[in-house]
Formats: sequence, structure tokens, C-alpha cells
Amino acid sequence: MNYETLKVERRGRVGIVTLIRTEALNALSNQLMDELTHAVDALEADESIGCMVLTGSGRAFAAGADIKEMAFKTYPEAYAEDHITRNWERVTRTRKPVIAAVNGLALGGGCELAMMCDFILAADTAKFGQPEIKLAVAPGMGGSQRLTRAVGKAKAMEMCLTGRFMDAEEAERAGLVSRIIPAADLVEEAVKTAATISGMAPLAVLANKEMVNAAFETTLMQGVQFERRLFHGLFGTDDQKEGMSAFVEKRPGNWTGK
Repeated sequence: MNYETLKVERRGRVGIVTLIRTEALNALSNQLMDELTHAVDALEADESIGCMVLTGSGRAFAAGADIKEMAFKTYPEAYAEDHITRNWERVTRTRKPVIAAVNGLALGGGCELAMMCDFILAADTAKFGQPEIKLAVAPGMGGSQRLTRAVGKAKAMEMCLTGRFMDAEEAERAGLVSRIIPAADLVEEAVKTAATISGMAPLAVLANKEMVNAAFETTLMQGVQFERRLFHGLFGTDDQKEGMSAFVEKRPGNWTGK
């Protein structure tokens, strides 16, 4: 497929998706989200890809949803078309890990899209925010929920009620981002990190992602039981035998994904 709003590259076992609506600060339009859904579907289905990187171009990761598309949308229209649910949440259903490389502004829907990814690497120029209240609305892509889980109620409540931005240093302190990287090195470092993940045993990668995500949805006892069962299940894989043999023999593992 020829994309107009994003660019897809494959570098080794890493898929890189770059939002390129640069003139609109990569605002999330229906076309962009349709194309992103298609790109993620393709990378998910590609057995040669083990991890994805999602980033932006220019000054923004994504500066929010495209307000021009929704300014005059009515409730019946939004409800009937299942706005957002229909095509904006594909990243949350991806089994392969997705790293958000936030290169600049990640506001509103852009912040929410970054939080849909498995973790965020932030440029030292990055800024995060949920400024929807300034438009007399509220977060609609999970911002009030994921942000609260990431940084706690007090900070999330303040950001949602005032619309203030959080810089990269505060975001790292608060637990929203994993690491801060100089802007010029951001994508290369994200690809390097994704390559490290892609070099692990594929089934173990899937299991680790499922385990960590389960911590947000279950009690501690249920989460530990879920972890234990997946841990037990990995002993039924060829890669577990190879991995432990390789460790004992002090050599790299040779993974088959079986």
C-alpha cells in the first residue's frame, strides 16, 4: 500500500513507522489512523519483524487529533461511526512490542497514542500533555486512564484539568517515559532497543509483554498466577531448551520461535 500520511521502513527485524503529516504537526486524521492500522497489521503479519518503532517527523510526534475533522461532529454521528474505537486503537491490540519514540510534541491524541505503545523513549525536546479541556472536551483515546496509571492521580488530574504540558525530564521522573535521549539520537537508539528485543526468543517476548500488561488488569494474586502459568508454558518451547543450553555452554542462543 502507498501511504500518504506515514512512512514504513524495515531495518533488520525492526519495523519503523514515521508519521509524516509534518505540515499539520502530525495531527491524527481518520486517514492517518486508517493507514496506521494497515501498517501495523502488515508488520504484525510479517514474521521477519520482531518489534516496531513509532515516531513522528518535524517538531511533533503528534500534536493531537485533527480538530478540523471533528469540530462539527454531532453525538449521533460520533456514536454511529464509533469514532476512535473503529480505527484508532490498533496499537493496543498488537502482540509484538511497539516502542514510541517521541521526538517532540505529544499532545492530546498524540500523548494517548504514545501511551498505547509498550513504552516511550523521549527526546530531550519532547513535551506531553492532555489539553483537551481548553477545547471544552476531555481525553477520548484513554488519556484519563493510561496517564493516571502511569503518573498517578494527582499529576494526571492536574494535567487534564489545566491542560499544562510536561517536559521530558518531568515525564521520566513521573514514570511516563522509560528514558530520555538526545533528539538527534532518538530514532537510532529506539531502533537499537527494538533490535535488542527482536533478538530475543519470539515466544518469550510475547509472554513477557502479556505478563506486564496483565499487571494493570488483575489483582496481585491473579497476576502472579498468570505469570506463573506463562512461565511454565515456556518450558514447552524449543527455545527454552536452547536458551538454557546456550547459557550453560556460554554461547548465544539460536532461536527458532518454536
